[in-house]
Amino acid sequence: MRLSDLADTSTAVTEASARTAKIALLADLLRAAGPDEVPIAVHYLSGELPQRQIGVGWATLRELPAPAADPLSGLELAEVDRILAEVGTTVGTGSQARRRALLAGLFARATAGEQAFLRGLLTGELRQGALDGVMADAVAKAAQVPAAEVRRAAMLGGDLRSE
Repeated sequence: MRLSDLADTSTAVTEASARTAKIALLADLLRAAGPDEVPIAVHYLSGELPQRQIGVGWATLRELPAPAADPLSGLELAEVDRILAEVGTTVGTGSQARRRALLAGLFARATAGEQAFLRGLLTGELRQGALDGVMADAVAKAAQVPAAEVRRAAMLGGDLRSE
């Protein structure tokens, strides 16, 4: 799955005012995702990273490259998650420069929409109205199970975004 799919869905969810429309948009995306991509997509669309904190803030994102000119040059979701995980685990001497280089490489290959989505995700500013209740209903709809079962599993598991 491409990151642009998530970015486009995030934009559509932001623009949708009806809860049912938000759920339908999110469920459609989750159905299209591969089994390994679903947990990542749920995390990202919930405005959180699976890795939680990776040590990136506004200052780090200030001097990133312009968006990729070729809209077909976008990023794969699993690749983005792998890079962000590496950013989060980079420590020691020179780690700040290495994190900046990883992010610069990622953003250089991202389209404008992907860059905007990543900025919102990394700074905690992804505001689209997909709170846990909406996301739980979208997961239920995508999986074709009752929403009450998804909510119960999330309650017992401690997190809707768990695998």
